[in-house]
Amino acid sequence: MAGPYTGAADGPVWDGEALLFTLGAESRIMRYHPGTGRTVEYRRYTNNTSGLAFDAEGRLYGCESGGCRIVRFNSDGSTSMLADRLDGRLHNQPDDVVLDSAGRIWFTDPAPAPFTFEPPVDHASVLRLERDAEGAWCIRRMTFDTMFPTAIALSADEQTLYVAEPSELRAYRVVADGTLGPHVVLQSSEPGAGVQGMCLDADGNLVACLSDAIAFFSPAGEELERRPFGPGRATNCAFGGRGLDILYVTTEDGHLYALPDTGRRGG
Repeated sequence: MAGPYTGAADGPVWDGEALLFTLGAESRIMRYHPGTGRTVEYRRYTNNTSGLAFDAEGRLYGCESGGCRIVRFNSDGSTSMLADRLDGRLHNQPDDVVLDSAGRIWFTDPAPAPFTFEPPVDHASVLRLERDAEGAWCIRRMTFDTMFPTAIALSADEQTLYVAEPSELRAYRVVADGTLGPHVVLQSSEPGAGVQGMCLDADGNLVACLSDAIAFFSPAGEELERRPFGPGRATNCAFGGRGLDILYVTTEDGHLYALPDTGRRGG
């Protein structure tokens, strides 16, 4: 559908009419409209943004890895900076993001920036942005057992948080007090061959981008289907189209592809 671009394409998300995706190396967000087949620049100077997500009000948030923070891209063209420190220390470069119905922002935070003027946190975790009693954004550490979390997804009932590690796809129970319970490993793989990105279909199944395939897993981790994917290594995926029945896939070599025949649709 689009590409090639410089570096990887990532962060696909459907905005109701078209698909947005990121070009981290070019610091741009692109917008592909299936009705016209055209791809246009939606936003520039995004400071190496990778993952994208909308909240319930249609506001767009992104993982600004170059600035080690989550930001909100406002409709007037401005960018709002959210909290970027945990216990007084700058967190790592965020990679993927998902929002819940309460407006809390869950994101993976795998790797420290190569050059910073201050020491970052000494762990790679899933973090969550939420409002404090005064309404200001604050960051909370959610996982204490992750080594390099990348992809993230939240079940429709918001009771399960799915997290990809380099060789494991994990499911964490979201406890009533807002913390996470112990994880269950849904899928294991060789390091480097694990889940790069993922989304959910309308039945709650996981759609996972593997090193050489797109795989479909039940919420319990049963592999339902696997489709070889070879145009380029898939980085992330999202459902779009009028019926949310087209699976869009971004790749490491800077392309956007469409898979219209999965027999599945997004929620």
